[in-house]
Amino acid sequence: MSSHTLDRFLKENLQDLKERGLYNVIDPLESPNGPVIQIDGKELINLSSNNYLGLATDDRLKKAAIEAINQYGVGAGAVRTINGTLKLHVELEEKIAEFKHTEAAIAYQSGFNCNMAAISAVMDKEDAILSDELNHASIIDGCRLSKAKIIRFQHSDMDDLRKKAKEAKESGQFKKIMVITDGVFSMDGDIAKLPDIVEIAEEFDLITYVDDAHGSGVLGNGAGTVKHFGLSDKIDFQIGTLSKAIGVVGGYVAGKKELIDWLKVRSRPFLFSTALTPADVAACIKAIDILSNSTELQDRLWGNGHYLKKGLKELGFNIGESETPITPCIIGDEVKTQQFSKRLNEEGVYAKAIVFPTVPRGTGRVRNMPTAAHTKEMLDQAIAIYEMVGKELGVIS
Repeated sequence: MSSHTLDRFLKENLQDLKERGLYNVIDPLESPNGPVIQIDGKELINLSSNNYLGLATDDRLKKAAIEAINQYGVGAGAVRTINGTLKLHVELEEKIAEFKHTEAAIAYQSGFNCNMAAISAVMDKEDAILSDELNHASIIDGCRLSKAKIIRFQHSDMDDLRKKAKEAKESGQFKKIMVITDGVFSMDGDIAKLPDIVEIAEEFDLITYVDDAHGSGVLGNGAGTVKHFGLSDKIDFQIGTLSKAIGVVGGYVAGKKELIDWLKVRSRPFLFSTALTPADVAACIKAIDILSNSTELQDRLWGNGHYLKKGLKELGFNIGESETPITPCIIGDEVKTQQFSKRLNEEGVYAKAIVFPTVPRGTGRVRNMPTAAHTKEMLDQAIAIYEMVGKELGVIS
């Protein structure tokens, strides 16, 4: 028999979320996650995927994955430190390090795992972490797990970061101080002020940590935000995902060899979770090879990003201050945001509503992710549907 206390808790709270427009409905896909997807037998232009470069459905990656399954099987069979490290894992890590312009790299099962692993392996209760207030949930959880003192600074506010870094340093109560930021902020599409952050870090001897999940494969000829600013030798931790622009699954930390050696003996997801599958690793290797040899996909992604932004802005939509292909369409009210997304869906565009707690209350938005795989015709159709729904709901005039 189930607990009455649990039943009551779930019923009340699920109902509360639904009433406030905060309940998320999951829509299973009946097709690959490409520029056009199928849900409930209906074709929709897909503007909600992180598959920036279209590599998730690329035939070259599929072929590499199939060959790896035939050679190594479907699973690695163990954690990396026992006998789950295949030659493929070593090859992937060497390619990541080369791609990110660092001495070494370590691969994890997800980008979320990277932040849980890396922060807590280096920081502890005697330390402090300066964290941008809009950092991703996985950074926040990684910081909590470390038991370090978490000091939030206002989003991309360098005066506030400097003030708090100075206070933390001069207090004399912390052994180590780290500054953590996303490279590209996924909800607004703005880029971290890394040159300023590095300058402050050097002044106050801060460890630097950049989570570049949305920058890798997109900025810096694909190598990410750190490379975009020419700071590869100035950032201690470069975190990335293998599930967005790379198109597969997994994550990595890139940095100095000694740091990577430490993470291999001290980071818990590496020590206690079965290694990435052979197919995933082989597909990631192929993706990095493609990105290392051509900027064609990135060029197409940026072209489509500029095109969609221009179209929505000219219609009068608030698209915020995005500096990347991520294109938020900020509505504000949570219920109206959900309604807007639902109407887009009904008319043929799949663009999910993003509301609290993912973004602050009152800043609900429909987030659009144009990719290299979209055609101009698809984007034109999406813009026309946006215009119709926007006028119908009074979001634009």
